[in-house]
Amino acid sequence: MGSYVPNTLDERKAMLNEIGYESIDDLFRHIPEQVKIQGGLDIPEGMSEMEVLKKMKEIAKKNKVFPTIFRGAGAYRHYIPAMVNNVISKENLQTAYTPYQAEISQGILQSIFEYQTMMADLTGMDVSNASVYDGATAAAEAVAMCADRKRKKAFVSATVMPSVLEVIKTYCFGNELEIKVIPEKDGVTDIDYLKEHIDKQVACVLIQHPNYYGSLEDAQTIGEVAHEAGAKYVMSVNPISLGALKTPREYGADVAVGDGQPLGLPIAFGGPYLGFMTCVESMMRKLPGRVVGETEDHNGKKGYVLTLQAREQHIRREKASSNICSNQALCALAVGVYLSCMGNEGVTKAAEQSMSKAHYMAEKLAGAGFKVENKQNFFHEFVTVSDTPSEKVLKALEDEDILGGYPLDDKRILWCCTEMNTKEEIDKAVSILKEV
Repeated sequence: MGSYVPNTLDERKAMLNEIGYESIDDLFRHIPEQVKIQGGLDIPEGMSEMEVLKKMKEIAKKNKVFPTIFRGAGAYRHYIPAMVNNVISKENLQTAYTPYQAEISQGILQSIFEYQTMMADLTGMDVSNASVYDGATAAAEAVAMCADRKRKKAFVSATVMPSVLEVIKTYCFGNELEIKVIPEKDGVTDIDYLKEHIDKQVACVLIQHPNYYGSLEDAQTIGEVAHEAGAKYVMSVNPISLGALKTPREYGADVAVGDGQPLGLPIAFGGPYLGFMTCVESMMRKLPGRVVGETEDHNGKKGYVLTLQAREQHIRREKASSNICSNQALCALAVGVYLSCMGNEGVTKAAEQSMSKAHYMAEKLAGAGFKVENKQNFFHEFVTVSDTPSEKVLKALEDEDILGGYPLDDKRILWCCTEMNTKEEIDKAVSILKEV
């Protein structure tokens, strides 16, 4: 079996001799003995490639793959056309991450440019960046890009996804921004609280629409309140929902962010995902990360380049609102292929089916004794409460190879439907729960 280290012992010795050392220990002799690990590492011995493969297959067998899923909470199972994996599995694209010598890889740059164009179109905004790590990162970066010397406060709704709120808090701490959480009221943002407490020091107001509980916010009014105070309006959105709901631009948003996972990326234990960021033209120069532009050379031939690169994150880092210089190029390619395959009609159908099936399931669960908590209309997620413990409810479904909703607490469950859920699956789940 081969070694995982490509250099032979003779080659390693030759390199050491070249720089004047006899051994690896000699190379690190300047390090005090008391800080070195004594006696080796307490880990198993290395295995051959064949043994490693066998071990990994044994571990993989422990995974439970559910044929029926009613769980979302930030990660959604949607239909992925076969063309998506076919394209991104090509060898010359497999290593696509962030192009450091970007202009020599015109194909990757074009794929990012097309991704940007489609995301701007989907959200109704003027410009998109090349993506960031995930939806939480995108939301936090959006808050940072809205701040300036006179406005150092951010208002964030309590109805955003909890993990997103935690990332925003972390960013705000590092950027010395004050964060105020707008309380929830009846499962949505408390607009009266926002009106009462917003002031001229607020840089932005951020909401999630649909929110963490699936409910649709009064996004129009919240945007108006933010703009009346001179603050920017940031909307975190589910991209599939834009097939059925108004775009962030139509609600008056200055920045639209979200997780691109529903657009052709599998659930895959939480990653890798993609955070999309789009904004109006007036905020284009504050957009963090990479932006790919289209240009022409002196012969009039079309080409693609990284643009807006003379920015703080490269040349004046102490003044930067962001230091992110990377993007999820392979995931962005997958999103681009997905949107190309689905088109406007396909995304609309996915959104409409997700929404209608969620409402059908909510109605059926209500008939089975589960009270739907959402007082406003919802997209494809909703919350139920019942006297039966959540653990017992979900165990009954799991015994029948069904992954139920996400337990919010002992009584409340967050359910999700997508176009992947059939009427038969929904009816089966409800019939099981009637017996619990």
